[in-house]
Amino acid sequence: TLTEYTNQLLQAMQRVYGAQNEMCLATQQLSKQLLAYEKQLNILHSELAKQLADTMVLPIIQFREKDLTEVSTLKDLFGLASNEHDASMAKYSRLPKRKENEKLKAEVAKEVANARRKQHLSSLQYYCALNALQYRKRVAMMEPMLGYTRGQINFFKKGAEMFSKRMDSFLSSVSDMVQSIQGELEAEAEKMRISQQDLIAVNESVYTPDSDVTSPVINRNLIQKAGYLNLRNKTGLVTTTWERLYFFTQGGNLMCQPRGAVAGGLIQDLDNCSVMAVDCEDRRYCFQITTPTGKAGITLQAESRKEYEEWICAINNISRQIYLTDNPEAAAIKLNQTALQAVTPITSLGKKYEVQHPSQTVKNMENDKIIPSDSAGIQDSTQLIAPGTPIQFDIVLPAMEFLDQNRGGRRANPFGESDDRSRAFCLADALLQQMFVVQFLGSMAVQSDATCEVIYEAMRQVLAARAIHNIFRMTESHLMVTSKNLRLIDPQTQVTRASFELSTVTQFAVHQENRRLIGFVIHLSETPGEESMSAYIFESNTEGEKICYAISLGKEIIEAQKDPEALAQLMRSVPLTNDGKFMLLNDVSEEDGTMHEGGEESEA
Repeated sequence: TLTEYTNQLLQAMQRVYGAQNEMCLATQQLSKQLLAYEKQLNILHSELAKQLADTMVLPIIQFREKDLTEVSTLKDLFGLASNEHDASMAKYSRLPKRKENEKLKAEVAKEVANARRKQHLSSLQYYCALNALQYRKRVAMMEPMLGYTRGQINFFKKGAEMFSKRMDSFLSSVSDMVQSIQGELEAEAEKMRISQQDLIAVNESVYTPDSDVTSPVINRNLIQKAGYLNLRNKTGLVTTTWERLYFFTQGGNLMCQPRGAVAGGLIQDLDNCSVMAVDCEDRRYCFQITTPTGKAGITLQAESRKEYEEWICAINNISRQIYLTDNPEAAAIKLNQTALQAVTPITSLGKKYEVQHPSQTVKNMENDKIIPSDSAGIQDSTQLIAPGTPIQFDIVLPAMEFLDQNRGGRRANPFGESDDRSRAFCLADALLQQMFVVQFLGSMAVQSDATCEVIYEAMRQVLAARAIHNIFRMTESHLMVTSKNLRLIDPQTQVTRASFELSTVTQFAVHQENRRLIGFVIHLSETPGEESMSAYIFESNTEGEKICYAISLGKEIIEAQKDPEALAQLMRSVPLTNDGKFMLLNDVSEEDGTMHEGGEESEA
């Protein structure tokens, strides 16, 4: 715009200068007829033409050829540096997250740092030139007019009486103003030079992407965010491409501005949407925005862990429409403090539970005695669950479980023979088949199964993660408790989603306050010397004590199966309903430990 205006101004001044030259020729021709004025008129107009050329046309030409050309050149250099940086960032974004070549990663990171440094230097020079141009353009537009005015004044100097001292003072003030602007320019140039030196002297890690991956400083109270992200575009049924674009939030909208565009366009409405991390091919730091209707939206990739977490927090805050409140920043701080308290380890949780429930007991099925539960020592939450352990919010059927479903049941004896032990197994399986309706909340790996505290800690982290990331979807299943295993069955297809041997269930407990929350720990020996422990958290449609009672009864049946007589005695000691099923979780008297009549039957 400035270049176009300068060219039009130059054309107008050249037209004035051409008119003055034409005036010189005209006066020369006129002077031949007016001999008395030949010398005077010719010299006067020639001097005016020379002054217009030197003081009006020449400065604007110098401004166009020097200053504007310099800014254009620096702009082109900055564009080349930006393209080099984009190319290096594209190479860095394609680094795989598995089996990374550390040497290759270091070379690519160094290439990105060099490209950023080059881009930074070119941008500093470009911006400094732009700032200086703000001052020079004021002088460049003023000097030609000042020269034109002075030339006209000198032209009419022969009639000096026509000009008052007021005009002289005006010209003097204009000259002083030009000198003042020149002084401000020099001061600003010195200030920018010092700032440029300070910026160049920073640590090299500033230009290295994801340099603080171990402990980044994350602002979780953002209500607006801007920066470059990679956008995934589907180009076919299975193929995708990634495009690096500039994203920014505006109110409740996510805007996108491609390179070269003068403004951004709407790409996603963030109100009431949900955002969560996704595992996307071989790319790191990917997250997906889901619409309020549950439809998957766009998938984005950040360049570092800090940007990745801040984008998720900012979108989560915007989706809750915090920006519409009177003080959105205070609302965001309060919201994240509440979420932080939800995931802060509470080592006194077990002690608090012991104080509130000092008489909690467990029924011993063998001798019908009431024995108090063991009060395990309170452990630090980091000893129970490693910090940063990922949480799975949906049930994924393992391959081995799928094979187990298709192997069929127990092999039949072709001769119709059976021993007492097999009859005992059949009797136990036929009697203990309790079905419960549950919703799967999440699962995560744990480090210990020595105490129920690990279940309480897993409950707290799963619920807090769902609250922070706005995850309200829950997978409903039927939990079948038998004397052999726990099976999660799809209520529509009746396909077993997951199956756990009852012997691998090492801990199970109910939430202290919300009795519908239940969890259990699965302890598996994958290979010799390697073991894995995982906590599974559910919400039951009934009280969780019923499920715990069924699991406890199943474990006692497993122990009693070693002795058919003990199994038969155990079966006789447990009351049944009219249809031959166990009447679970009847009220137990603390005085005598007997079961009252009319107990509630478990869901089947």
